[in-house]
Amino acid sequence: MRSSRVKPLEVFEILLSAYGPQGWWPVDEDYHRKHGTDPREEIVIGAVITQNTSWRNVEKALENLKRHGVLSLKGVLETPEEELQDLLRPAGYYRLKTTRLKEVARFLNPVEKVRTVKREELLKVKGVGRETADVILLYAGDRLHFVVDAYTRRIVERVFGVRGGYEDLKAWFEESLPRDLYVYKEFHALLDEHAKRFCRKAPLCTGCPLSRVCTLPWRSGSPIGRP
Repeated sequence: MRSSRVKPLEVFEILLSAYGPQGWWPVDEDYHRKHGTDPREEIVIGAVITQNTSWRNVEKALENLKRHGVLSLKGVLETPEEELQDLLRPAGYYRLKTTRLKEVARFLNPVEKVRTVKREELLKVKGVGRETADVILLYAGDRLHFVVDAYTRRIVERVFGVRGGYEDLKAWFEESLPRDLYVYKEFHALLDEHAKRFCRKAPLCTGCPLSRVCTLPWRSGSPIGRP
């Protein structure tokens, strides 16, 4: 059996070499220059509406917001609820997401608050879970909070042979990686890209760039901290 002592930074470097920089979180800089809005607002909005849907559907909803000139926290707050629901419809759960998005917009407007807000305060906002909070803090706030999603958990269990809850895995990454925003941002994006290409629910191991370090521990798994 291959060693399970592979380090997260080694996996990051392999994935970066395989896929190149992902440039997450994607925003429409031209839109924000034209409208005088802050790109960080698009990140906050995207982080909320991406819950329980694919990024493709999120992009459709964002395009709706752009076409109506309301891709900002102020725009969200000023748009009537029923109209906002229609704009968010492609992202699914549009009524719930409208309510959540307005709550988050009220809390984080002006968006500069993402630089100083405490994580525990953000988690108290209705509709903001740990993953959403960390996306906002990392990508909009440029703060060192590693994002753990379902793709990340899948790869960690298979490649590193460790399992744990959200906070366990978040702490594990943050203790293992250099305190570097570029690494945090790109690694999360690269893990998602790898999960879509190879590390699917039914893994495609042939040609996988991580095949030489993957121990395939997903057959049984072991507790976090004991690979």
